[in-house]
Amino acid sequence: MQRSERVRLGREFVQNPHELYRELRSDAPVSPALAWGGVPVWLVTGYDEARQLLGDPRLGKDFHRVIGLFPPELAGAHSTPMSEHMLSADPPDHTRLRRLVSKAFTAHTVTRLRPAIERIADDLLDAMSGDAAVDLIEAYALPLPIRVIGAMLGVPSADHPRLRDWIDPLLVDQADPTKYVEAQTELAVYLVELIADKRGRPDEDLISMLIRATDQGDQLTETELINMIFLLIVAGYETTVNLIGNGVFALLNDPTRLDQLRTEPTLLPDAVEELLRFDSPLNTATNRYTTVPVTIGNVTIPANRLVLISLLAANHDDTRFPDPHTVDPRRPSNPHLAFGHGIHYCLGAPLARLEGRIALGRLIERFPGLTLDPAAPSPVYRNSTLIRGLVTLPVRLSRSRVSTGPGLSPGNVTLAARNRHEPAS
Repeated sequence: MQRSERVRLGREFVQNPHELYRELRSDAPVSPALAWGGVPVWLVTGYDEARQLLGDPRLGKDFHRVIGLFPPELAGAHSTPMSEHMLSADPPDHTRLRRLVSKAFTAHTVTRLRPAIERIADDLLDAMSGDAAVDLIEAYALPLPIRVIGAMLGVPSADHPRLRDWIDPLLVDQADPTKYVEAQTELAVYLVELIADKRGRPDEDLISMLIRATDQGDQLTETELINMIFLLIVAGYETTVNLIGNGVFALLNDPTRLDQLRTEPTLLPDAVEELLRFDSPLNTATNRYTTVPVTIGNVTIPANRLVLISLLAANHDDTRFPDPHTVDPRRPSNPHLAFGHGIHYCLGAPLARLEGRIALGRLIERFPGLTLDPAAPSPVYRNSTLIRGLVTLPVRLSRSRVSTGPGLSPGNVTLAARNRHEPAS
Protein backbone atom coordinates (compact mmCIF):
# COMPACT_ATOMS: atom_id res chain seq x y z
CA MET A 1 0.00 0.00 0.00
CA GLN A 2 1.27 3.49 -0.84
CA ARG A 3 0.48 6.48 1.35
CA SER A 4 -0.72 9.58 -0.49
CA GLU A 5 0.34 12.08 2.17
CA ARG A 6 3.90 12.69 3.31
CA VAL A 7 4.82 12.09 6.94
CA ARG A 8 6.95 14.82 8.49
CA LEU A 9 10.19 13.87 10.24
CA GLY A 10 10.48 16.60 12.86
CA ARG A 11 11.78 16.93 16.41
CA GLU A 12 9.05 14.73 17.90
CA PHE A 13 9.96 11.99 15.45
CA VAL A 14 13.64 12.24 16.41
CA GLN A 15 12.82 11.60 20.07
CA ASN A 16 10.31 8.84 19.40
CA PRO A 17 10.70 7.33 15.92
CA HIS A 18 9.43 3.87 16.85
CA GLU A 19 5.76 4.81 16.95
CA LEU A 20 5.84 6.08 13.36
CA TYR A 21 8.07 3.23 12.24
CA ARG A 22 5.65 0.61 13.59
CA GLU A 23 2.79 2.25 11.73
CA LEU A 24 4.71 2.52 8.47
CA ARG A 25 6.12 -1.01 8.52
CA SER A 26 2.62 -2.49 8.74
CA ASP A 27 0.97 0.05 6.44
CA ALA A 28 3.51 1.26 3.88
CA PRO A 29 7.18 0.25 4.44
CA VAL A 30 8.21 2.51 1.53
CA SER A 31 6.53 5.89 2.10
CA PRO A 32 6.79 9.51 0.98
CA ALA A 33 8.09 11.80 3.76
CA LEU A 34 9.42 15.28 4.46
CA ALA A 35 12.83 15.62 6.13
CA TRP A 36 15.31 18.39 7.06
CA GLY A 37 12.68 21.11 7.28
CA GLY A 38 10.60 20.02 4.29
CA VAL A 39 12.77 18.19 1.74
CA PRO A 40 10.73 15.46 0.00
CA VAL A 41 12.19 11.96 0.40
CA TRP A 42 11.10 8.33 0.29
CA LEU A 43 11.41 6.67 3.71
CA VAL A 44 12.10 2.92 3.90
CA THR A 45 11.21 1.16 7.17
CA GLY A 46 10.83 -2.57 6.44
CA TYR A 47 13.78 -4.94 6.88
CA ASP A 48 13.48 -6.74 3.56
CA GLU A 49 12.96 -3.49 1.67
CA ALA A 50 15.88 -1.80 3.46
CA ARG A 51 18.29 -4.66 2.81
CA GLN A 52 17.27 -4.87 -0.84
CA LEU A 53 17.68 -1.14 -1.46
CA LEU A 54 20.99 -0.89 0.43
CA GLY A 55 22.42 -3.30 -2.11
CA ASP A 56 20.55 -2.00 -5.17
CA PRO A 57 22.92 -0.50 -7.78
CA ARG A 58 20.04 1.62 -9.10
CA LEU A 59 20.36 3.79 -5.98
CA GLY A 60 23.26 6.20 -6.30
CA LYS A 61 25.28 8.16 -3.75
CA ASP A 62 27.19 10.58 -5.98
CA PHE A 63 27.70 13.74 -3.94
CA HIS A 64 26.88 16.24 -6.67
CA ARG A 65 23.74 14.39 -7.77
CA VAL A 66 22.48 14.17 -4.18
CA ILE A 67 23.09 17.87 -3.49
CA GLY A 68 21.34 18.76 -6.72
CA LEU A 69 18.13 17.23 -5.34
CA PHE A 70 18.07 19.58 -2.33
CA PRO A 71 16.36 22.97 -2.54
CA PRO A 72 18.99 25.67 -3.27
CA GLU A 73 18.49 27.30 0.12
CA LEU A 74 19.38 24.02 1.89
CA ALA A 75 22.00 22.61 -0.48
CA GLY A 76 24.79 24.76 0.95
CA ALA A 77 24.33 23.33 4.44
CA HIS A 78 24.91 19.83 3.05
CA SER A 79 27.84 20.75 0.79
CA THR A 80 31.37 21.25 2.12
CA PRO A 81 34.87 20.91 0.59
CA MET A 82 35.52 17.60 2.38
CA SER A 83 32.11 16.05 1.60
CA GLU A 84 33.40 14.35 -1.55
CA HIS A 85 34.70 11.08 -0.16
CA MET A 86 34.23 7.34 -0.48
CA LEU A 87 30.84 7.35 1.27
CA SER A 88 29.42 9.81 -1.27
CA ALA A 89 30.77 8.13 -4.39
CA ASP A 90 29.50 5.49 -6.82
CA PRO A 91 31.43 2.86 -8.79
CA PRO A 92 33.93 3.00 -10.35
CA ASP A 93 35.21 5.82 -8.10
CA HIS A 94 33.90 4.13 -4.95
CA THR A 95 35.39 0.78 -5.98
CA ARG A 96 38.79 2.35 -6.53
CA LEU A 97 38.79 4.32 -3.27
CA ARG A 98 37.58 1.43 -1.14
CA ARG A 99 40.15 -0.93 -2.67
CA LEU A 100 42.96 1.47 -1.84
CA VAL A 101 41.77 2.11 1.71
CA SER A 102 41.08 -1.57 2.40
CA LYS A 103 44.78 -2.26 1.95
CA ALA A 104 45.48 -0.16 5.02
CA PHE A 105 42.29 -0.92 6.98
CA THR A 106 43.04 -4.59 7.56
CA ALA A 107 42.11 -6.93 10.42
CA HIS A 108 45.72 -6.75 11.59
CA THR A 109 45.49 -2.94 11.83
CA VAL A 110 42.43 -3.22 14.06
CA THR A 111 43.68 -6.13 16.18
CA ARG A 112 46.94 -4.43 17.07
CA LEU A 113 44.94 -1.50 18.50
CA ARG A 114 43.43 -3.65 21.27
CA PRO A 115 46.08 -2.84 23.93
CA ALA A 116 45.82 0.88 23.15
CA ILE A 117 42.00 0.82 23.38
CA GLU A 118 42.17 -1.04 26.69
CA ARG A 119 44.63 1.52 28.10
CA ILE A 120 42.44 4.42 26.94
CA ALA A 121 39.33 2.89 28.51
CA ASP A 122 41.17 2.22 31.77
CA ASP A 123 42.60 5.75 31.89
CA LEU A 124 39.15 7.28 31.44
CA LEU A 125 37.62 4.99 34.06
CA ASP A 126 40.48 5.74 36.47
CA ALA A 127 39.57 9.43 36.22
CA MET A 128 36.03 8.76 37.43
CA SER A 129 35.25 8.84 41.14
CA GLY A 130 34.08 5.56 42.63
CA ASP A 131 30.75 6.94 43.87
CA ALA A 132 29.70 10.02 41.94
CA ALA A 133 27.26 11.41 39.39
CA VAL A 134 28.77 11.86 35.92
CA ASP A 135 27.68 12.41 32.35
CA LEU A 136 28.89 9.21 30.74
CA ILE A 137 28.78 10.70 27.25
CA GLU A 138 31.16 13.52 28.16
CA ALA A 139 33.37 11.49 30.50
CA TYR A 140 33.64 8.24 28.52
CA ALA A 141 31.73 7.80 25.26
CA LEU A 142 33.11 10.96 23.60
CA PRO A 143 36.80 10.92 24.61
CA LEU A 144 37.37 7.20 24.07
CA PRO A 145 36.87 7.06 20.27
CA ILE A 146 38.66 10.37 19.66
CA ARG A 147 41.75 9.00 21.42
CA VAL A 148 41.46 5.71 19.56
CA ILE A 149 41.14 7.45 16.19
CA GLY A 150 44.04 9.73 17.08
CA ALA A 151 46.23 6.75 17.96
CA MET A 152 45.15 4.86 14.86
CA LEU A 153 45.86 7.74 12.50
CA GLY A 154 49.10 8.71 14.21
CA VAL A 155 47.91 12.06 15.57
CA PRO A 156 50.22 13.14 18.41
CA SER A 157 48.48 12.73 21.79
CA ALA A 158 49.04 16.42 22.54
CA ASP A 159 46.79 17.24 19.55
CA HIS A 160 43.86 15.02 20.60
CA PRO A 161 42.05 17.88 22.43
CA ARG A 162 42.32 20.03 19.29
CA LEU A 163 40.91 17.18 17.23
CA ARG A 164 37.92 17.03 19.58
CA ASP A 165 37.45 20.81 19.32
CA TRP A 166 37.34 20.62 15.53
CA ILE A 167 35.00 17.64 15.40
CA ASP A 168 32.35 18.95 17.81
CA PRO A 169 31.10 21.72 15.45
CA LEU A 170 30.93 19.16 12.62
CA LEU A 171 28.35 17.00 14.39
CA VAL A 172 25.17 16.83 12.37
CA ASP A 173 22.92 18.60 14.86
CA GLN A 174 25.05 21.72 15.11
CA ALA A 175 23.24 24.71 13.56
CA ASP A 176 26.00 27.35 13.37
CA PRO A 177 27.28 27.31 9.76
CA THR A 178 30.11 29.74 10.55
CA LYS A 179 31.60 27.47 13.21
CA TYR A 180 31.08 24.49 10.91
CA VAL A 181 33.09 26.07 8.09
CA GLU A 182 35.78 27.35 10.45
CA ALA A 183 36.22 23.95 12.10
CA GLN A 184 36.41 22.12 8.78
CA THR A 185 38.90 24.65 7.38
CA GLU A 186 41.17 24.42 10.43
CA LEU A 187 40.98 20.63 10.40
CA ALA A 188 41.89 20.56 6.69
CA VAL A 189 44.93 22.78 7.30
CA TYR A 190 46.04 20.54 10.16
CA LEU A 191 45.63 17.38 8.06
CA VAL A 192 47.71 18.87 5.24
CA GLU A 193 50.53 19.54 7.72
CA LEU A 194 50.17 16.11 9.35
CA ILE A 195 50.26 14.33 5.98
CA ALA A 196 53.40 16.25 5.00
CA ASP A 197 55.04 15.20 8.27
CA LYS A 198 54.06 11.55 7.70
CA ARG A 199 55.52 11.63 4.19
CA GLY A 200 58.86 12.69 5.67
CA ARG A 201 58.66 10.42 8.71
CA PRO A 202 56.42 7.45 7.89
CA ASP A 203 55.38 5.09 10.66
CA GLU A 204 52.96 2.17 11.07
CA ASP A 205 49.94 4.45 11.63
CA LEU A 206 46.94 4.56 9.30
CA ILE A 207 47.86 7.86 7.62
CA SER A 208 51.26 6.47 6.70
CA MET A 209 49.57 3.32 5.39
CA LEU A 210 47.13 5.38 3.32
CA ILE A 211 50.03 7.36 1.85
CA ARG A 212 51.73 4.12 0.87
CA ALA A 213 48.54 2.41 -0.37
CA THR A 214 48.72 1.64 -4.08
CA ASP A 215 46.86 -0.59 -6.50
CA GLN A 216 48.44 -1.33 -9.87
CA GLY A 217 50.36 1.95 -9.65
CA ASP A 218 47.29 3.95 -8.58
CA GLN A 219 47.15 5.80 -5.27
CA LEU A 220 45.10 8.40 -3.42
CA THR A 221 45.48 11.98 -4.59
CA GLU A 222 46.21 14.62 -1.94
CA THR A 223 42.56 15.76 -1.93
CA GLU A 224 41.30 12.19 -1.74
CA LEU A 225 43.69 11.48 1.11
CA ILE A 226 42.53 14.50 3.13
CA ASN A 227 38.85 13.73 2.52
CA MET A 228 39.37 10.06 3.38
CA ILE A 229 41.01 10.90 6.70
CA PHE A 230 38.18 13.36 7.41
CA LEU A 231 35.63 10.61 6.73
CA LEU A 232 37.42 8.13 8.98
CA ILE A 233 37.62 10.65 11.80
CA VAL A 234 34.01 11.83 11.71
CA ALA A 235 32.31 8.53 10.85
CA GLY A 236 34.37 6.46 13.28
CA TYR A 237 33.95 8.97 16.08
CA GLU A 238 30.20 9.42 15.70
CA THR A 239 29.31 5.75 15.41
CA THR A 240 31.34 4.63 18.42
CA VAL A 241 30.12 7.44 20.67
CA ASN A 242 26.54 6.37 19.99
CA LEU A 243 27.27 2.65 20.27
CA ILE A 244 28.66 3.20 23.77
CA GLY A 245 26.03 5.71 24.90
CA ASN A 246 23.00 3.95 23.45
CA GLY A 247 24.27 0.56 24.57
CA VAL A 248 24.82 1.59 28.20
CA PHE A 249 21.46 3.36 28.26
CA ALA A 250 19.66 0.28 26.97
CA LEU A 251 21.34 -1.95 29.56
CA LEU A 252 20.62 0.44 32.44
CA ASN A 253 16.95 0.37 31.45
CA ASP A 254 17.04 -3.44 31.47
CA PRO A 255 18.91 -4.37 34.68
CA THR A 256 18.28 -8.08 34.20
CA ARG A 257 20.31 -8.02 30.98
CA LEU A 258 22.98 -5.87 32.58
CA ASP A 259 23.30 -8.37 35.42
CA GLN A 260 23.46 -11.16 32.84
CA LEU A 261 26.53 -9.54 31.26
CA ARG A 262 28.15 -9.07 34.68
CA THR A 263 27.83 -12.77 35.44
CA GLU A 264 28.45 -14.03 31.89
CA PRO A 265 31.06 -11.75 30.29
CA THR A 266 31.48 -14.24 27.42
CA LEU A 267 28.13 -12.95 26.15
CA LEU A 268 29.65 -9.52 25.49
CA PRO A 269 30.36 -9.96 21.73
CA ASP A 270 26.78 -11.10 21.10
CA ALA A 271 25.49 -8.36 23.40
CA VAL A 272 27.29 -5.70 21.35
CA GLU A 273 25.64 -7.04 18.19
CA GLU A 274 22.25 -6.95 19.91
CA LEU A 275 22.79 -3.42 21.17
CA LEU A 276 23.78 -2.34 17.65
CA ARG A 277 20.46 -3.76 16.46
CA PHE A 278 18.37 -2.45 19.34
CA ASP A 279 19.40 1.22 19.26
CA SER A 280 21.49 1.64 16.11
CA PRO A 281 24.10 4.44 16.12
CA LEU A 282 22.55 5.64 12.87
CA ASN A 283 18.82 6.17 12.54
CA THR A 284 19.03 6.27 8.75
CA ALA A 285 21.68 5.39 6.22
CA THR A 286 23.40 8.26 4.43
CA ASN A 287 21.62 9.84 1.46
CA ARG A 288 20.83 7.88 -1.68
CA TYR A 289 18.85 8.73 -4.81
CA THR A 290 17.13 6.75 -7.52
CA THR A 291 19.00 6.81 -10.82
CA VAL A 292 15.98 5.23 -12.58
CA PRO A 293 12.42 4.40 -11.43
CA VAL A 294 12.73 1.68 -8.77
CA THR A 295 9.84 -0.64 -7.95
CA ILE A 296 9.92 -2.35 -4.58
CA GLY A 297 6.88 -4.29 -3.47
CA ASN A 298 3.86 -2.44 -4.83
CA VAL A 299 5.56 0.98 -4.75
CA THR A 300 7.49 2.63 -7.56
CA ILE A 301 9.91 5.40 -6.57
CA PRO A 302 10.42 7.74 -9.53
CA ALA A 303 13.89 8.54 -10.83
CA ASN A 304 15.90 11.35 -9.19
CA ARG A 305 14.27 11.07 -5.76
CA LEU A 306 16.08 11.10 -2.42
CA VAL A 307 15.75 7.86 -0.46
CA LEU A 308 16.18 7.54 3.32
CA ILE A 309 16.66 3.95 4.46
CA SER A 310 16.01 3.62 8.18
CA LEU A 311 18.45 1.18 9.75
CA LEU A 312 16.76 1.63 13.13
CA ALA A 313 13.32 0.78 11.74
CA ALA A 314 14.59 -2.22 9.79
CA ASN A 315 16.33 -3.54 12.91
CA HIS A 316 12.97 -3.45 14.76
CA ASP A 317 10.99 -5.26 12.09
CA ASP A 318 9.24 -8.11 13.90
CA THR A 319 8.96 -10.15 10.71
CA ARG A 320 12.75 -10.56 10.97
CA PHE A 321 13.43 -10.10 14.71
CA PRO A 322 10.93 -11.66 17.15
CA ASP A 323 10.20 -9.37 20.10
CA PRO A 324 12.38 -6.63 18.56
CA HIS A 325 11.84 -4.08 21.36
CA THR A 326 13.61 -6.31 23.88
CA VAL A 327 17.38 -6.59 24.33
CA ASP A 328 18.34 -10.26 24.01
CA PRO A 329 22.08 -11.08 23.90
CA ARG A 330 21.15 -14.70 23.17
CA ARG A 331 19.11 -13.81 20.08
CA PRO A 332 19.63 -16.87 17.84
CA SER A 333 19.82 -14.91 14.58
CA ASN A 334 20.87 -11.29 14.35
CA PRO A 335 21.61 -10.10 10.79
CA HIS A 336 21.15 -6.46 11.78
CA LEU A 337 21.75 -3.59 9.39
CA ALA A 338 23.44 -1.19 11.82
CA PHE A 339 26.54 -1.12 9.60
CA GLY A 340 24.57 -1.10 6.37
CA HIS A 341 24.72 -3.68 3.58
CA GLY A 342 26.16 -3.99 0.10
CA ILE A 343 29.15 -2.16 -1.34
CA HIS A 344 28.88 0.64 1.23
CA TYR A 345 28.96 -1.70 4.24
CA CYS A 346 30.88 0.12 6.98
CA LEU A 347 34.62 -0.41 6.52
CA GLY A 348 35.19 0.49 10.18
CA ALA A 349 32.75 -2.09 11.58
CA PRO A 350 35.50 -4.33 13.08
CA LEU A 351 37.00 -1.35 14.92
CA ALA A 352 33.60 -0.17 16.21
CA ARG A 353 32.84 -3.68 17.46
CA LEU A 354 36.19 -3.92 19.23
CA GLU A 355 35.79 -0.51 20.85
CA GLY A 356 32.25 -1.38 21.93
CA ARG A 357 33.27 -4.67 23.53
CA ILE A 358 36.19 -3.13 25.41
CA ALA A 359 34.34 0.03 26.48
CA LEU A 360 31.25 -1.80 27.76
CA GLY A 361 33.17 -4.69 29.30
CA ARG A 362 35.60 -2.46 31.19
CA LEU A 363 32.80 -0.16 32.41
CA ILE A 364 30.61 -3.01 33.69
CA GLU A 365 33.58 -4.64 35.41
CA ARG A 366 34.82 -1.43 37.03
CA PHE A 367 31.44 -0.13 38.23
CA PRO A 368 29.15 -3.09 38.95
CA GLY A 369 26.70 -0.78 40.73
CA LEU A 370 26.29 1.61 37.78
CA THR A 371 22.78 3.09 37.55
CA LEU A 372 20.97 5.91 35.83
CA ASP A 373 20.99 9.07 37.92
CA PRO A 374 17.45 9.40 39.35
CA ALA A 375 18.05 13.08 40.18
CA ALA A 376 18.89 14.06 36.60
CA PRO A 377 16.51 14.85 33.72
CA SER A 378 15.74 12.00 31.38
CA PRO A 379 18.27 11.65 28.55
CA VAL A 380 17.16 12.92 25.15
CA TYR A 381 18.37 12.15 21.65
CA ARG A 382 20.19 14.65 19.49
CA ASN A 383 18.13 16.52 16.94
CA SER A 384 19.17 14.53 13.89
CA THR A 385 17.41 12.37 11.34
CA LEU A 386 20.69 10.65 10.51
CA ILE A 387 22.31 10.12 13.91
CA ARG A 388 20.78 8.16 16.78
CA GLY A 389 22.68 9.36 19.83
CA LEU A 390 22.09 10.80 23.28
CA VAL A 391 22.99 14.37 24.17
CA THR A 392 23.92 13.33 27.72
CA LEU A 393 23.74 10.19 29.83
CA PRO A 394 23.67 11.06 33.56
CA VAL A 395 24.66 8.06 35.69
CA ARG A 396 25.61 7.25 39.26
CA LEU A 397 28.88 5.40 39.61
CA SER A 398 29.26 2.72 42.23
CA ARG A 399 31.83 0.01 42.76
CA SER A 400 29.32 -1.91 44.88
CA ARG A 401 26.95 -4.26 43.16
CA VAL A 402 23.28 -3.39 43.56
CA SER A 403 20.04 -5.30 43.38
CA THR A 404 18.51 -5.67 39.93
CA GLY A 405 15.04 -4.76 41.13
CA PRO A 406 12.65 -2.47 39.27
CA GLY A 407 13.86 0.58 41.16
CA LEU A 408 17.11 0.71 39.19
CA SER A 409 15.75 2.96 36.45
CA PRO A 410 14.49 6.46 37.27
CA GLY A 411 10.77 7.12 37.39
CA ASN A 412 10.84 9.49 34.44
CA VAL A 413 11.81 6.86 31.88
CA THR A 414 12.46 8.28 28.43
CA LEU A 415 10.46 7.63 25.30
CA ALA A 416 13.08 5.18 24.09
CA ALA A 417 12.86 3.17 27.31
CA ARG A 418 9.04 3.07 27.18
CA ASN A 419 9.04 2.03 23.55
CA ARG A 420 11.02 -1.09 24.31
CA HIS A 421 8.27 -2.37 26.55
CA GLU A 422 5.43 -1.61 24.15
CA PRO A 423 4.01 -4.49 22.11
CA ALA A 424 5.94 -5.31 18.97
CA SER A 425 4.54 -4.05 15.73
